[in-house]
Amino acid sequence: MLLGGVPVALVARRFDPVTRARVTQVWARLLLWALGIKVLASRGFSVLGGAPTVSAVPSGDGTLLVANHISWLDPLVMAATLPCRPLAKSEVGEWPLIRTLARGAGVLFIHRDRLLALPEAVEGVASALRAGDTVVAFPEGTTWCGGEMGPFRPAVFQAALNADAAVRPATIHYRERAVTSARPCYVGGDTLVGSILRVAGTRDLTVTVTLFPPVRLSPAGRPHEARKALASVAEAQVRTALHGTPPGAHERQMIA
Repeated sequence: MLLGGVPVALVARRFDPVTRARVTQVWARLLLWALGIKVLASRGFSVLGGAPTVSAVPSGDGTLLVANHISWLDPLVMAATLPCRPLAKSEVGEWPLIRTLARGAGVLFIHRDRLLALPEAVEGVASALRAGDTVVAFPEGTTWCGGEMGPFRPAVFQAALNADAAVRPATIHYRERAVTSARPCYVGGDTLVGSILRVAGTRDLTVTVTLFPPVRLSPAGRPHEARKALASVAEAQVRTALHGTPPGAHERQMIA
């Protein structure tokens, strides 16, 4: 599936963003199927209490989708769940084979260690949001091991404010049967090849993506305060849901 994705990626780069996202979604589903991973999607409700910030996103409007980060699988899982453009660290664009697949999927890159390049990266995400794209980002900036997560960095939320786009929190949870699985985690001294082999050798691996209502905050006031507030709201939703699927969530199978 990886090798077969190369010609698909080369062709997909010529498509419009909507078609490219749909092609990427099909390919991501097939790759996860080949790895033996079942993907489930559920719709959760807001647990934040401050309901005035929660609103629906009209069809065709751009959305910043933010989730906790566990594994190199996460962008594939999100792409399989709904058409989107992942935001990835610039190092991914240097990996052989993966860089071709990433560019074919319309991945946006960010230099995490180059502060001077950050405004340009934020504006790139804002432009994609203005064009109506769904951009998926992992604001922790690094991976965590399943049951825990780090704080959301606020920088990427500025793109949503600049584009007047909604932010949609999502929680990713890997399980083996009913137990949280650490096998997909990509942390510490893991190598990509070693992690891929470990995942491929794992049976009954399921990942649930819980999507929550979109959130909007007014950009009025100081920009840094607005983006910190938006990051805090999204992080609180994801963090609360990480410790259990919210009651009443409706689950449906995406990939067998």
